[in-house]
Amino acid sequence: MTSRSRTHVIVIFGGESAEHDVSCVTAAHVLRALDPERYDVTTVAISRSGEWMLAEGAMAALARGRDALPERLEASGRASSLGEVIASAARTAASDTGATIGGAGAARTVVLPLLHGPMGEDGTVQGMLDLAHVAYVGAGVLGSAVSMDKTTTKRVLSAEGIAQPNFVALREDDVVGGRAIATAVARLGLPLFVKPANMGSSVGVTKAKSLDEAVVAARAALTYDEWVLLEEAITGREIEVAVLGNREPRASVAGEIVPGREFYDYEDKYIGDGAKLLVPAPLSESQAHAVRDMALRVFRAVRAEGMARVDFFLEERRADGGSGRGFLCNEINTIPGFTPISMYPKLWQASGLTYPALLDELIALALERHDRRSRFRTTAR
Repeated sequence: MTSRSRTHVIVIFGGESAEHDVSCVTAAHVLRALDPERYDVTTVAISRSGEWMLAEGAMAALARGRDALPERLEASGRASSLGEVIASAARTAASDTGATIGGAGAARTVVLPLLHGPMGEDGTVQGMLDLAHVAYVGAGVLGSAVSMDKTTTKRVLSAEGIAQPNFVALREDDVVGGRAIATAVARLGLPLFVKPANMGSSVGVTKAKSLDEAVVAARAALTYDEWVLLEEAITGREIEVAVLGNREPRASVAGEIVPGREFYDYEDKYIGDGAKLLVPAPLSESQAHAVRDMALRVFRAVRAEGMARVDFFLEERRADGGSGRGFLCNEINTIPGFTPISMYPKLWQASGLTYPALLDELIALALERHDRRSRFRTTAR
C-alpha cells in the first residue's frame, strides 16, 4: 500500500469530564485495533484540568507493537495543541507524497475523539474541529450537544412522538429548598432516578427511594451540571442498539444488559463483573425489528451521524401489574464505550462487523461527512 492511500488518524483521549478514566481505557484498545498498514496515528491527550499534550509515550508504545500498549493510556506528554498536531501532520504528508499541503496527493487526516462526557462529547470539540476544517468521527455540533444534554434529548423525543419514561428537568435554582423536588416526586412516584443532565457512564446517577434521598441525590448531581433530571423508575429489561452511518444509518442486532447490581451503575459497567451482556437479546422477531426501527428514529431525531448507541427499557408489565408500554427510549450516546467488551462494538461484531472493520467504517464515514459538508463552506471571493 502506497503512502498516497494512507490516512492520518489523530486519536484524542482523556478530557476534563468525570469519564476521563473511561476514555483512557477506550483509547488503548482503539490504538491496538487500528491497522498500521492503513493508518498513521498521532495521539493527543487532554489532562483532567484541560491541558492538551502530544502523548508521545502512547505513540512510542504503539511503535514497539500492539502488545506494548498498556490496558490504559496515561493522559500525559509534551504540551501541544490540536492545531500544532494537524499542521505538523499536513507538512509530513506533503513531504512524503510530494504534494502541496491540502493538495490532491496529501494524506487525509481524520480526528477520532474518544472523549466521553462534557468537553468532548457535547459539541465543544466538534465545533473546534469544524472551525479547523478537519474531518472527525461521530456526530456534529448539533447532534452531539442535543444528545449529551439529556433534558434536551427528551424534549426532542417528545416532539417526535418517541416513547420514553416520564421525567422532570430542574435547574440548580429550582433544587434549592427541595420544593420543586417534592413536586417532581409527587408526579413521578417513588422510587425514581436522579441524574446530572450532562454526563454519561452512569456518573452521578442515584436511585432515590424517598423524598429525602431524592433531595440529597439532586444536590449531588449538581456537582456535575447545573441541570438535574428526575426520571420515573421503570420495571423492565435494558435493551441497547448500536447505530452506524450518516445519511443512511443502519442498526445492529439488539443486546440486553442484565445488571449485576440494583441497576446498571458505573461500578457495574467498569469495575465489577456482575453484569451480563446478552448479544443478541432474547427478543421475538417483531420486538427486535421494532427496537431497531426505534433506534434509527432516535438517531435521526437528534441529528446524530457516524455512530451512536441507543438505550431502551422494555416495559412488559408495570410495577402495579398493569400492561407495560413496550420499548421506552432511555438515552442516546454519540461516543459510546469502545473497548472490545463494550456493548457498541460487541453489537456490531454480532452483526458481522469486526472491531477493526468498525473503526475502518467510522473513519470512512468521517471523510464522507466532511466532504459532503464542505460544499456549504462560505469562502471569500
